[in-house]
Amino acid sequence: MRTLSPYQIMGDEGIRELTDTFYDVMDSAPEFSAIRKLHAEQLYSIKRKLCAYLTGWMGGPPVYQAMTGTVCLIDVHAPFSIGPEERDLWLSCMQESLCRIGASEELKTMLEVPLFRLAEAVRNREATKANDPAIIASC
Repeated sequence: MRTLSPYQIMGDEGIRELTDTFYDVMDSAPEFSAIRKLHAEQLYSIKRKLCAYLTGWMGGPPVYQAMTGTVCLIDVHAPFSIGPEERDLWLSCMQESLCRIGASEELKTMLEVPLFRLAEAVRNREATKANDPAIIASC
C-alpha cells in the first residue's frame, strides 16, 4: 500500500487553510507573541509565502521555488534571532493549527519530525539565559 504525501492528503485548499489558521493563531494567542513580533504587521505576504513553501515541502508543486528561485529558508531567516524558544513556539503554533483544522492523527504524526527538522534548520542561535552574568550580550 502506497503512503500518501501530506500534499495529497491536504491539497491546495487544506494547506491554505493550515497557513491561514497558523497566522490567525499566532496573531491572537498571547503565548505566541514572541514569534509574532518577528513578522510584519500585515501578514498577507508571509501567508502567501508560507503557503507556497508548504505546498512544495509537503509534496506538491514547487510554487515557492517558482516565486523565489530557491527553497532555502536559512538566508530568509538570517536577519531574525531564532533560538530554541522561538523554534518551539513556532512548532507549538503549527501543532495548534493542525488541531484547529481537524488534521488526522496520522497526518500530525507524519509531520511531527519533518516540521521539527524544518524549524530547527532556521534556528540561528543557541539558548541564552537573560540573567546569566557571563553573558555580555545576546543576539
